[in-house]
Amino acid sequence: MKPLLEVGRVEHTQKLNRRSFLKLGALTLGVGGLAYPALAAGRKMRAPERSLAFYNTHTGESLRAVYWFRGTYLPDPLRAINHILRDHRSDESISIDVQLLDLLQAIEKELEAGQPFHIISGYRSPATNAYLHQWSDGVVAHSLHIEGKAIDIRMPGRDLVLVRRVAMSLRGGGVGYYPESNFVHVDVGRVRYW
Repeated sequence: MKPLLEVGRVEHTQKLNRRSFLKLGALTLGVGGLAYPALAAGRKMRAPERSLAFYNTHTGESLRAVYWFRGTYLPDPLRAINHILRDHRSDESISIDVQLLDLLQAIEKELEAGQPFHIISGYRSPATNAYLHQWSDGVVAHSLHIEGKAIDIRMPGRDLVLVRRVAMSLRGGGVGYYPESNFVHVDVGRVRYW
């Protein structure tokens, strides 16, 4: 069986028996459908699986996970993604919006990088966000990071301008460009650029 989840150097597999598969299907239908549409110009993500790789620049953790397989979001890989994208200051996590994961997957596919996204900031607790807002003009009081709908990233081997351009072309939400801090902000809020 193909490994669906790799954390650091340890591989895990997600086995789906009939009961688990039916539960996942019911859960997926209950939250609004089997798959989110592709984000760019009507393109569909037709692959039988969607995967992402991350490297957390603050904790040194890495993760490579297949989080969607044949129309179903997989709970164990989603939990692992929630963990690696947690607020590293408070060690709190929430469920990251799957639309954000699908947007990241589309960005990675367009970049053809084969490298993990380097996480600068994923989820932020309200307390962390309030603290950062006090000290930085670049942090808004009600950031989409608090809702699990935003991430700040860079990708080794890809120019930041290219990452920004690709994210903007997908029109999946907001894209912020921070060359002085070497990252691009991506979110699944309204489409806007700065």
